[in-house]
Amino acid sequence: FAAVGVASTIAYLVLFLLLRTFTGAQAANLVALLVTAIGNTTLNRRLTFGIRGRRGSGLHQFQGLIVFCIGLGLTSGTLALLHTVTAPGLPLEITALVLANLAATVVRFLLLRGWVFRSRRRPTTEMES
Repeated sequence: FAAVGVASTIAYLVLFLLLRTFTGAQAANLVALLVTAIGNTTLNRRLTFGIRGRRGSGLHQFQGLIVFCIGLGLTSGTLALLHTVTAPGLPLEITALVLANLAATVVRFLLLRGWVFRSRRRPTTEMES
């Protein structure tokens, strides 16, 4: 999970910086986060949670997009608050987004583990064992 998270964060920051050169911070954040969220869900599905094959992948991506919305709320809210308080330069935007992404990563992990990729097997009882 950590390796996927680091790779996703680096990809997010690169995309954000590229997009930020010709668009606003909120639009750059949205596009960069959406692109990396899809890849993050796919990689976590396979590498972190060991789920192979196409079965359930559509549902997992849908649930991953709901998790994405939470992360988008955190990062967009951070940017909005930052721009309300000051006229930040790019270094301050990046710092704020990295911190917001750290919080979003904790939420993402908890939701991916506990909801999106939780084991769907029926628990056995002692009598069934």
